[in-house]
Amino acid sequence: MTTRGSRSEKVKRIFQQFDTNRDGGLSRDEMAALVVAVNPRVKFSVEQISAILDEVFRTYGDFIDGEKGLTFDGLLRTYDDGAGDVDRDFDALGLELKPLEDKNGISHASEEAASSSSVVADERVMEPHKKLRTAAWAASPNHGIVFDDTWKLVDDLEVLIKRLKMKQMKDGKIKNDNSDVFSDPGWSRELGPSSEISDKRVIWDESGPDYAAFVKELGVLRSRADRARSRPEAFDGQMAIGRVLYEHYLFKEGLVSFKRACELTPFDVKPHFRAGNCLYVLGRHNEAKAEFLLALEAAEAGGNQWAYLLPQIHVNLGIALEGEGMVLSACEHYREAAILCPTHFRALKLLGSALFGVGEYKAAVKALEEAIFMKNDYADAHCDLASALHAMGDDENAIKEFQKAIDLKPGHVDALYNLGGLYMDMGRYQRASEMYTRVLSVWPNHWRAQLNKAVSLLGAGETEEAKKALKEALKMTNRVELHDAISHLKQLQKRKLRGNGSGNGEAAFITVEPSKFKVVGQKTTLRPELAVALDIRAFQRITRLNRCDVELIKKEMSESDVPVSYSGIGEPEKSIRKASLEVIICKLLNFLKPETFVGSVKAINQKILSVLDESDFGRIDLGMFFAVLAPLCGGSSDRRKQIAYESLLWRPVNEGSTQIKKSDAQRYIKLLRAIYIPSHGISEMLEIHGETDDSLVSVTEFVAMFDDQEWGFGIISTLLKLENGDRSRHGRHICATCRYPIIGSRFKEMKSHLSLCSQCYSEGKVPASCKLDEYRFKEYANETEAVKDKCLWFGSKGSSAGGS
Repeated sequence: MTTRGSRSEKVKRIFQQFDTNRDGGLSRDEMAALVVAVNPRVKFSVEQISAILDEVFRTYGDFIDGEKGLTFDGLLRTYDDGAGDVDRDFDALGLELKPLEDKNGISHASEEAASSSSVVADERVMEPHKKLRTAAWAASPNHGIVFDDTWKLVDDLEVLIKRLKMKQMKDGKIKNDNSDVFSDPGWSRELGPSSEISDKRVIWDESGPDYAAFVKELGVLRSRADRARSRPEAFDGQMAIGRVLYEHYLFKEGLVSFKRACELTPFDVKPHFRAGNCLYVLGRHNEAKAEFLLALEAAEAGGNQWAYLLPQIHVNLGIALEGEGMVLSACEHYREAAILCPTHFRALKLLGSALFGVGEYKAAVKALEEAIFMKNDYADAHCDLASALHAMGDDENAIKEFQKAIDLKPGHVDALYNLGGLYMDMGRYQRASEMYTRVLSVWPNHWRAQLNKAVSLLGAGETEEAKKALKEALKMTNRVELHDAISHLKQLQKRKLRGNGSGNGEAAFITVEPSKFKVVGQKTTLRPELAVALDIRAFQRITRLNRCDVELIKKEMSESDVPVSYSGIGEPEKSIRKASLEVIICKLLNFLKPETFVGSVKAINQKILSVLDESDFGRIDLGMFFAVLAPLCGGSSDRRKQIAYESLLWRPVNEGSTQIKKSDAQRYIKLLRAIYIPSHGISEMLEIHGETDDSLVSVTEFVAMFDDQEWGFGIISTLLKLENGDRSRHGRHICATCRYPIIGSRFKEMKSHLSLCSQCYSEGKVPASCKLDEYRFKEYANETEAVKDKCLWFGSKGSSAGGS
């Protein structure tokens, strides 16, 4: 790890290398030479160089010394703000760090590293040693130590931490958390980039008496800070105490000091920013968000004074929002950070990753490529770019990007794991198992990697090795996914024993054209209709919308105060940005955990918002959104339709009326079909514009339009049937095609007596051994129906026998 002292020394060497006239400043020409030299692989145009220099000289105007240019402190600040990577640039220039030695042969760098273990209290009166004993932030402008008495507090605190560390190391209580193998979330834990934070985080034991004694002594130091001669000095002391505690990973204690500093100076940006950092690390994301919002408000009110910090506040606020699952909102802040600081490669990387998370793959690729353009050795950006490319179907380039990430960081778990998944999707099972093996070498308890290794080995035909891998996975966890995988393995073995499959053990099946599938009885669902309903039901499950009571939409309409705006065609509407809509969706789905909520928003964004945002301005008609959502929410069929009608009535275009316009109802139903039945609805969408039928439609007439099987959304009846019965089981009945136990409706072919699951029936798949000119199916929602049918059949047989 690069210490803050050696980091500062590296920046100094870089500065001296390009300050060719030795005037203590970097002119535009000298800065241009630096930018080009540290990016040897990038071919900059004159316009690009000019734009970069304009941004640097504008953002760091306080550090421009007349005609001399950017000072050393200014260059250091650019690195502190994350505009560049010191280690990368230093290595790219081929410079060497040779610590200066004093007359005793002790290097300053080593003295700095050892300073915190010094217990010689008299050292603190020796002015030249201040910067050597404490991190360089303490002496830096704007956010360092101002008062001499604060140095005494810092020295005494270092002694207390040293004492606690020695005791806990002696007792074996201190643990290290090696996070180097995971993707760096881009979190700016301090004003400088995250590379300043050690890869090995110390985890303190807070339960013992030694820690309690430390907290008590820390309280005494805080009281000393509060008894300072003035409020600014007390603020200085609390901030310094919090900063030292933070750098030693004592986040809970550091938070107390930052909170006290907030009380002393409520409108200062720094304490709110650092309190937010502590809260995020402690997992208190909502509170962290609140502190970052306060910091943002103070920074924006403070003018240019805090301009250098604004990008980092936006970045950290975005990460805190992601912690709550609010990824669309996070995108807004990452964009703002990138606008404020165009060279902020971390902001662009985070923006790309967030866009990927909500399914906007093209935009994600663009942002990630920008981040890589600025920092070509950014392993995490290469990894996420690869995932986005894979999602877009560009597998060959995705493999190259994953490989770049692994070359840059051989133990990159995310890259290795996701590359394994890509190979699985491509059917390259042997390569996939090799990737998962590498994951397990870095993270031995990664049960998902162990499970996927078993599946990939199975795909490669190595059944015995797959069994061993599954057993290892079972030792790691007892999750239901493992039992499903074992069940699947058994089913595949059964297929192999059947002997009528293909060479790799898969059971052979044929796909029958729809016209050959006939139904028996009025209750049996038609095959095309079931295929559409299953697709809608899958979306409903991903989003968990069926667990959202439709009455919540009505409640949200009554409470929402959305200003009226005008659409591109001049109609008044209550439209909001996607980020604001995400807040409303969060209220509707407040029972979801953040990681699950992200998946719901992604599905809604891809399926619904992509259609509703016709102009691609990022604004959504809220009334229409509620109306489109209502049919999939929980509640009776009648209530869903009623709330959909009321949602349309809530729109400004129908304001003041008790009925909606027919053109509005028609447009809604065509949107509904375009979203949920895309194979039928897209062509109908072309007919929407230009309809001006202003006649009014009552609720009854609307329901009739809605239920129309041909032109409406009559599929809702099939959807309700799936909702009520898609978890019912049928004893030992298994699907003749896929060999899975049948869950949901069972479709029985009346001549051959084979049974199909809903999925295989909807896809027209039957076993190759069952070739008929015509297939007649009857649907059984549960086994009770099947037993009744069988009894009726025996009864009819008995009657006919008695009659004869």
